[in-house]
Amino acid sequence: LKWFQQWAAGADWLMSHPAAIEQDFVLTNASGVHAIPIAEHIMAFMLAFARDLPTAFRNQQAAHWPRGESDSFELAGKTMLLVGVGRIGMHAARLAKGLDMRVTGVRRSTSQVPAGVDRLGELHELLPEADVVVMTVPLTAHTCNMIGAEELKLMKDSAILINIGRGGTVDEAALAEALKSRSIRGAGLDVFAEEPLPETSELWKLDNLIITSHSSGDTPHYAERAFGIFFDNLQRWSKGEKLRNIVDKHAGY
Repeated sequence: LKWFQQWAAGADWLMSHPAAIEQDFVLTNASGVHAIPIAEHIMAFMLAFARDLPTAFRNQQAAHWPRGESDSFELAGKTMLLVGVGRIGMHAARLAKGLDMRVTGVRRSTSQVPAGVDRLGELHELLPEADVVVMTVPLTAHTCNMIGAEELKLMKDSAILINIGRGGTVDEAALAEALKSRSIRGAGLDVFAEEPLPETSELWKLDNLIITSHSSGDTPHYAERAFGIFFDNLQRWSKGEKLRNIVDKHAGY
């Protein structure tokens, strides 16, 4: 094997197959195919909490017309913290700017601030000022349980956590406790440490949690975009040129 073009973007499967890391083949992924649908999914989570849609859906099912004000708020002027500022994060930043939000970010390389991001910094430094924390990082040995009890305590009690990267980057037990105690406002999760999420999981019962079934990357354009990367790489391979989306197998992304 000289080259393997994988269909998905995430390469965390390497953690379960360490022998593949040492084998001498080039691994390329489908990074970039998800930027539009996942960034829009992030916006959907944020807008759902901002307009208090979970409460509206429960009221609709109960045929209940509430009186008085809802628990809505405005996203304009709020701060979105991107934990991971790759292609998905950068597209989400552009959409957030359209909503007049401030955008901060945490990324491995801080030499250049990406377009749409106001400031880069360290996670513990930026968490206390964030209104929305968005996890887009891949799952590696360094990102496992990156958001745990300590990090959740640093967040505002009005903050929202969104995870569309990998479930293992968030300590789900610590998050469940934070949601039950209302130490943060809510969370939107598209990914989980165990998938499908077991029916017995307490996460299903939390009224301040929105769950989607690892569907944020769903799009009718997926195959078109993924094949586009493969065909481009196939031409590059035949000409001896550098391939797109080469994965650092030791780093895991």
